[in-house]
Amino acid sequence: MKQTVQDQTNLLFICSRNQWRSPTAESVFRKYSGYATRSRGTSKKAVRHVSVKDLQWADQIFVMERKHAQRLRAEFPRETEFKKPIVLDIPDDYKFGDPDLINLLRTKTDPLLT
Repeated sequence: MKQTVQDQTNLLFICSRNQWRSPTAESVFRKYSGYATRSRGTSKKAVRHVSVKDLQWADQIFVMERKHAQRLRAEFPRETEFKKPIVLDIPDDYKFGDPDLINLLRTKTDPLLT
């Protein structure tokens, strides 16, 4: 039986520039059954900057650092009032696809998935 869009949980992963951490998370969790994923950045120089539509789309929002949550609350107060970003506390010490980053993402995110 094929899953419908309503059966999926939408996961949004956010870092600063949308280069390493959040795209890695997007690629890892895209493979999980029942989840749709996106990655975005908070910086104006981000590859893909987070938007109101992204926040509306997301069922769960994961940010790599506390500063990302603060930026989201400042830039999108209405959209984050009832969708609180979950801070993973993953520093900007990794490149895209780094096995240590993947393990850290899974360790911190798997228990939080609904």
